[in-house]
This record gives sequence, structure tokens and C-alpha cells, in this order.
Amino acid sequence: QVQLVESGGGLVQAGGSLRLSCTASGAIFSINAMGWYRQAPGKQRELVAGITSGGSTNYADSVKGRFTISRDNTKNTLYLKMDSLKPEDTAIYYCNAVRRSGTNFWGQGTQVTVSS
Repeated sequence: QVQLVESGGGLVQAGGSLRLSCTASGAIFSINAMGWYRQAPGKQRELVAGITSGGSTNYADSVKGRFTISRDNTKNTLYLKMDSLKPEDTAIYYCNAVRRSGTNFWGQGTQVTVSS
């Protein structure tokens, strides 16, 4: 099993910045890729950004140029730096880890609220 714990969410004004963290524990050797997803009220969960074990990254078009995903393997931690935040970025943000077998693991989520 893999356990994921997010932190760093909160309330910020439009144009501000936040950094989310996700610390992994357990069978982390089995993790192939990690990512951040978000779910706004009444909407489906969507991929925000992903990073592979080799360091390749991908982003949703809506966050390109504003968000940066990174990982520190020495700390077993995934980060999401969010700049130039917009009210439409308001959502619960979830950390995700995928095993080589395809099994998914999720964190409990952290609320991000951007006020206009």
C-alpha cells in the first residue's frame, strides 16, 4: 500500500500563490508516476499536472505557465507550485500515485480557495 498526505491548501486572493505538498509513505518503491488532480463543486475530477519517475511532466492547458509540478525523491514528496491563481482554480486538490501495475492511490485532498 501507498499512503499519501497532502498539505498546503488554503485561501488566497486572485493573483496570489500557493504550494501544495504530498508526502508518500509505504511501498513507495512501486510508484511509477504521480500527479495532482482537482475537483470543483459539481464538476468531475480532472488532471492538473503529472510527473513520471523519469521526470517528464504534463499539464492541463488551463494551468500551463502558471503551475509547476516537481518531486523530491529524497523526501518522498510531490509538490505543486501554483502562481497567478484564478477564482476558477478553486477546488479540492488531490495527490495521486500510480503503481507500475496500474493501481492508483489517492490522498485525502486539500482545499484551495481563490477569492476574486
